[in-house]
Amino acid sequence: MLTHALIGDEGRTIELGWKDGTRTRFHAMWLRDNALDDKTRSAGNGQRLITILDIPAETRISGALIKASALEISFVPEQKTVRFPTAWLNANAYDRGEARQTGWTDVGIKRWTGATMQGSVPRADYATASRDRDVLRRWLSAVRAYGFAVMDGLPAESGALCKVSDLFGYIRETNYGRWFEVRAEVNPSNLAYTNLGLQAHTDNPYRDPVPTLQILSCIENTVEGGESSVVDGFAVAAALRAENPEGFRLLSSWPARFEYAGSSGVRLQAKRPMIELGPDGELICIRFNNRSLAPTVDVPFADMDAYYAAYRRFAELIEDPSFEVTFKLEAGQAFIVDNTRVMHARKAFSGTGKRWLQGCYADKDGLLSTLAAIEHGFKEAAE
Repeated sequence: MLTHALIGDEGRTIELGWKDGTRTRFHAMWLRDNALDDKTRSAGNGQRLITILDIPAETRISGALIKASALEISFVPEQKTVRFPTAWLNANAYDRGEARQTGWTDVGIKRWTGATMQGSVPRADYATASRDRDVLRRWLSAVRAYGFAVMDGLPAESGALCKVSDLFGYIRETNYGRWFEVRAEVNPSNLAYTNLGLQAHTDNPYRDPVPTLQILSCIENTVEGGESSVVDGFAVAAALRAENPEGFRLLSSWPARFEYAGSSGVRLQAKRPMIELGPDGELICIRFNNRSLAPTVDVPFADMDAYYAAYRRFAELIEDPSFEVTFKLEAGQAFIVDNTRVMHARKAFSGTGKRWLQGCYADKDGLLSTLAAIEHGFKEAAE
């Protein structure tokens, strides 16, 4: 509920008072650009119908009127009045008093460690998720919040992992194919195809952009060992920042280089930081893969010692068992990871028995879009 709306700075700004005592300010140009009327935005898809150049540079607020759960604002020189729901204004307020600490994440991102997650791995049954939108919503929401989840009850057959991606989006095909096999091979082109253990890592940091989701599905697993594990890279980055702010700054300020040239006709290269921040300091991506790390040549000589010390400490924290969640995939099970956040690993396994997994890549835009659509449908039904 709004208590007042005060126009200031000769109409260039407006201050809104709320029932809880807080106050938020908006600029006239921002409000006009984000107007919700059908002349400014398409009623069908919400996209803008005008450009910034269609809005007069001298736009000012000439009047404001509180009406129940909305605020009506009049703009000059267009002589245009627009209605803004108060809930929308509150949700989109950008006048924040608190300063965000570098490395912040959205409130919907839940960082975790082994202690908080080992006994509560998010999971769903495939058949149930396929027919029950609420079960699917909760599973997708877990991927958004925690960066990984397990799915049970898949057919133990080749290509079954596609059924997981079909629940929310599309497979991202790469030089490895629509999907790839993960089992021991003679003279493998990638260490993933051996029975060796793999350090916790993110996949394909040599791509730009990287695949943002990875799905691994188990068809057969009768070996001793070979457990899968996951590590929350955001939690590890936060621990590094708390322990060594300068090391965090170095790994997030200077780019690493990654490359892959293991297949004929393929030479992939990318230049990105191991810890990537947005322009406002938001933690948005972890890239960590010792197998694909190329020579680091962008860090100044004066910073290289400290950079490598930070890299080593980051690796030590990633290998710390307290950050690890471990589980063994059985035939008909799969897990999905947010490849921009959660690192996955594999324990070594014996040469007896069989371990056959398949992997594929997908992207978060499809998952988040499907989740948002389901949530919107549930909200509409509740209203």
